Amino acid sequence: MATIAIYSLKGGVGKTTLAVNLAWCAATLSARRTLLWDLDPQSASTFLLGGGKSKAQAQAVFTKDVEPSKLAHATDVERLDLIGADASLRGLDLLFHELDKKKRLAKLLGQLDKAYDRMLLDCPPGLTETSEQVMRAADLIVVPVIPSPLSERALTEVEAHLGGKGKVPLMPVHSMVDRRRKLHAEALERHPDWPVIPSASIVEAMAARRQPVGAFAGRTTGGRAFADLWQAIERRLAKKK
Repeated sequence: MATIAIYSLKGGVGKTTLAVNLAWCAATLSARRTLLWDLDPQSASTFLLGGGKSKAQAQAVFTKDVEPSKLAHATDVERLDLIGADASLRGLDLLFHELDKKKRLAKLLGQLDKAYDRMLLDCPPGLTETSEQVMRAADLIVVPVIPSPLSERALTEVEAHLGGKGKVPLMPVHSMVDRRRKLHAEALERHPDWPVIPSASIVEAMAARRQPVGAFAGRTTGGRAFADLWQAIERRLAKKK
């Protein structure tokens, strides 16, 4: 089992788009038993994958009121399960602070390791108690970076934050890329080894369809970009073994 977090200090950089599409790639292209855990109170991944309201609040799993396996449910994608988010997660940072258990999330993920091969975390932005839990639990953190100074600065801050810890590798990914824009082209030249996810109408269409891009347009440039990124992630994970 491996845990991949989709995280950025900055919001609006395409975290949910990456999380949903990579989860689809894991379940469909790699035939992995996959869980996507939506930790963002905006619950966008939950919406995109058709997640309905659970009888238990999403936060209840962290207070031991409900087992994580009880919150996981199947999606329309074969081999892909979802633990959905809701508004109760707005208080998750405070709850983690009050619990004072640094590896609470890691322990919960450990309870699921026999049921899944790959677990992906759609994380809220910011350097918070939740992000600290994620950094202790993940085997790899995928960081979407829009080719802009503010987005690159956010990555630098996360790298500095993790600098002395050295426990979890970061994988920057250029997201929402428009190669026609000079700023974007220059950023790609500075980091030619970073995977690239294009800004494309077919990617935006997934919100209206409530489907991952691979489910309806896998052969497009956008669909292939997510598939290529997933293969790169699998290679990174294989090197850690």
